Amino acid sequence: MGRGPSIEGRKNANDAKRGKIFTKIIREISVAARGGGGDPNNNPRLRTAMDKGLSANMTKDVIERAIKKATGELEGVEYEEVRYEGYAPGGIAVIVDCLTDNRVRTVADVRHAFSKCGGNMGTEGSVSFMFKRLGVLSFAPGADEETITEAAIEAGADDIAVYPEDGSIDVITAPEAFQSVKAAMAAAKLEPDHSEITFRADNDVAVDADTAVQVKKLLDMLEDLDDVQDVYSNVDQASLERV
Repeated sequence: MGRGPSIEGRKNANDAKRGKIFTKIIREISVAARGGGGDPNNNPRLRTAMDKGLSANMTKDVIERAIKKATGELEGVEYEEVRYEGYAPGGIAVIVDCLTDNRVRTVADVRHAFSKCGGNMGTEGSVSFMFKRLGVLSFAPGADEETITEAAIEAGADDIAVYPEDGSIDVITAPEAFQSVKAAMAAAKLEPDHSEITFRADNDVAVDADTAVQVKKLLDMLEDLDDVQDVYSNVDQASLERV
């Protein structure tokens, strides 16, 4: 029987993963600060990015340095936002959001991933019409549905989704109301286990086992690219969980 990875090997792998997450969040903070200023009280996008950094155990010093670089107080790299759209095997729609300092490199990497995994890139708008931009506050199984529902309605949320299979709850908001709803829920002592502004498909698409393997390979390959911030698809998650 072969040996598993050593403790040191696992630590190095975890450190590398943590470093990649930090890199993505720093880019997000930088773009948000450059576009809307360095004051999170007047820049909801920056506040969301900072919250994401703090949730990932990023220090305040690292966050502040990223903001200062973006606002010109310190020298730094400028990133631009780029979105690519395409199809994975089985006709699964995919959106790839990137932050890059080299658009030529990024499009080549994304195109290579689609091609290698049996998908194909589309034109701008070719799949994004199938998705909606939403704010989502997720509460784990066991949360009090009635209390969360009442607080969410009072806070101005758009919808509440309860998942009967495990009892988890999502509070859905418009992107522009995300921070105010999150703050109101926190004031009611209801902290979500996870919160984000994301794309969600209007309808999820189930695929067979063989196709699910190909789809998962493409999504994983895209998410591993340094310039990729987020990957969204309309594949039914239950299909991927069977892989």
